[in-house]
Amino acid sequence: MGDRHAVVTGVSSGIGEAIAARLLDDGWRVTGLSRSAPSADVTWLRADLADTAALPDLLADVGPVDAVVHAAGLQRTAPLGRLSAADGAAMWQVHVQAATVLVDSLVSRVVDGGRIVLLGSRTARGVAGKSQYSATKAALDGLARSWAAELVSRRITVNVVAPGPTDTPMLRDPARSSTPVVSPPLGRLIQTSEVAALTAFLLGPDGGSITGQSIVMCGGTSLPR
Repeated sequence: MGDRHAVVTGVSSGIGEAIAARLLDDGWRVTGLSRSAPSADVTWLRADLADTAALPDLLADVGPVDAVVHAAGLQRTAPLGRLSAADGAAMWQVHVQAATVLVDSLVSRVVDGGRIVLLGSRTARGVAGKSQYSATKAALDGLARSWAAELVSRRITVNVVAPGPTDTPMLRDPARSSTPVVSPPLGRLIQTSEVAALTAFLLGPDGGSITGQSIVMCGGTSLPR
């Protein structure tokens, strides 16, 4: 596929960092957006994904794009009766509004046959104590299916990768202490490299017939018990 160019958010840590590293290993050129400087050898654009008004100008000089991956995220949890409007708004801004502005700003520069992947979560189906987080991740499914329908004539695929409990710094964030991590039935946390590998598959030549889908990788967490 030649000199493939991907724009990836959240490249300074966690899943976004792993995706950037995997794509670089696969020969991609990566433009990475994050608040902190990444360790990977990407073209870095310092960006606060909560400041969506700044994104169009920040992306103005990004050239043709073969793939867009929105991996930036945060998690704030609380049970009903103790929900925080500020936390809900912050998650919506980073997960949903940033994805919207990012893809809307770049879609004219995504090449025909390009790929878009949004990082969702298996909690989009609903989890006690995570209603606000779950709602923002569920919204990504709606965005992806709608965009997939709009872009299918250009052979641009749009999908959601929805992992379960993944070994990232987010799991150790005190802001989500009300919902402690539960190991999946397979007996271990999902690895960021596994999420990156699935994302790379969707961006690669063998993923070209998959579009409008949310692919859950949860270590068995979603299985009936």
